[in-house]
Amino acid sequence: MSQSEPARVLPLWIGGRAYLTMAPAFWDVRDVRSGEIRRRTPLCGAAEAATAVASAAAALPDWSARTSVERATLLMRVGDALLDYAAHLADLIAEETGKDEQQAALEVAQAVALLRAAAEGETASTPDGVLAIVTDDQVPLSGPLRHAVPALLAGATVVLKPSPKAPSATFALAELTALNGFPGGVVNILQGDLAAVEALCAAPAVSSVRVAGDPLFCASVRAIATRYGRTLAS
Repeated sequence: MSQSEPARVLPLWIGGRAYLTMAPAFWDVRDVRSGEIRRRTPLCGAAEAATAVASAAAALPDWSARTSVERATLLMRVGDALLDYAAHLADLIAEETGKDEQQAALEVAQAVALLRAAAEGETASTPDGVLAIVTDDQVPLSGPLRHAVPALLAGATVVLKPSPKAPSATFALAELTALNGFPGGVVNILQGDLAAVEALCAAPAVSSVRVAGDPLFCASVRAIATRYGRTLAS
């Protein structure tokens, strides 16, 4: 993409499909290596959070009623798909985070391993419900999956809130869940920054909030969660 072309606005992912919204502001996602603006992340708030959480809540009864073997099989399919797209995902991660080629490839390999471990029944279960997962730009793929995989295996549905600086790998993950048999609403993405985090913490239908990333980032999210009476796990 040349600098004269408009940057693509990355949508949310709600109900098993891309979801466009008119956000009040956007984050310019740059290729860390070149400084070029590659795409734009909508900075969403309460309205979009409510839609994403409602989607996850609506999908919960059917998803939790499925057998753990069926859920594990779908997770394995996504793991295989991630491996098929490993080079593309690693490039996205390197572009948006500044990780070198080896580090970005390791991030993808860790994500695949998490999915396959769950499919083999090696991951401990977590309580059912709607789980909100907030991650920073340093763990855009393995970070959310570390919390999402055991939750999905146990029958929970999830709302992922990636960093606005590095949203693309998480969005690609959501696309792969849809392409590999996940019902709509089981995996959702809310784009945004701190306002989106606040909205998730305030949502009554969210049963639990998790965070992954740098310790300072986790501390900032934990401070928001505490204001809403939530105990945050990292």
